[in-house]
Amino acid sequence: MFTVAVIGASGLLGRAVTRELDARAGWRVVPTAHRRTQARRTALDIRDSAAVASFVDRVRPDAIVIAAAERRPDICERDPQAARALNVDAVRTIASAARQCGAWVLSISTDYVFNGSAPPYRIDDSPAPLNAYGHSKLEGERALAESTDFGCVLRLPLLYGPVVDWSESAVTSLVPAIVASKAPGASPAPMDAWATRYPTYTPDVAYAIRGMLEQHADGKTIRGIAQWSGDEPMTKFEIASRIARALCIDARLEPQAASVEATPRPRDCHLDSSRLEALGIGRRTPFDVAIADVLAGSLEPVPALPR
Repeated sequence: MFTVAVIGASGLLGRAVTRELDARAGWRVVPTAHRRTQARRTALDIRDSAAVASFVDRVRPDAIVIAAAERRPDICERDPQAARALNVDAVRTIASAARQCGAWVLSISTDYVFNGSAPPYRIDDSPAPLNAYGHSKLEGERALAESTDFGCVLRLPLLYGPVVDWSESAVTSLVPAIVASKAPGASPAPMDAWATRYPTYTPDVAYAIRGMLEQHADGKTIRGIAQWSGDEPMTKFEIASRIARALCIDARLEPQAASVEATPRPRDCHLDSSRLEALGIGRRTPFDVAIADVLAGSLEPVPALPR
């Protein structure tokens, strides 16, 4: 039986990957989580090398998907050592354990390994991260390559999908401000109109990851670097406008023509997805369709307007 371990299965992407792989007949899926260990998830602290080695030796997976990470740029900037523990050291630990049992490793990285000055970015373009998050993920890519020759990095852009709270994604985190801007006497909600993003739906990413795993199961393992991205460019202001339309809210949004982020962020890191496209891997759900599903199915209710 083909066995896949999903590391970080309680997070935004990890849940989508687990759900997608569970639907694959004949596969054994072993999800892990650090704290949210309900729903059959195995407790695993990926910063504990002995625990990781024991888990991999016990499960003997054919493949490991590393979906756990510190993904918040501002947090990475304030505590780069903690970010490195998850984004670099843990990747090295997992890859080293995987090498002992011959498991293929798929590690998730980010478009923030690029500086955003010359999109679109192909897999062989030179990285040049602008912030601590991008640096840590780039180091994580190198840690994987140094630890095993039987692995692949999958770079992804801004993710959104079914959430347990709005803050899980930089897309859905806009919802409370969008709703509040409609209240009588409220000031317009400022929204970045400077950086171009490519919001990518986590069920679509999970579908692409399933395709990569199927390639591996068929003996056509993908190694090195791959990328997947949504293909609809939009700023946060445009994202917020489309969310407001989906909520049927006449929101008051104020576009910000210059970046106001405390942590530097790239302006446009559009990822070229041609490697996976050439293999027939991947799908893209239109943003308006996907965000409507996210808003309708979220476990956290849309905030009510103040009376």
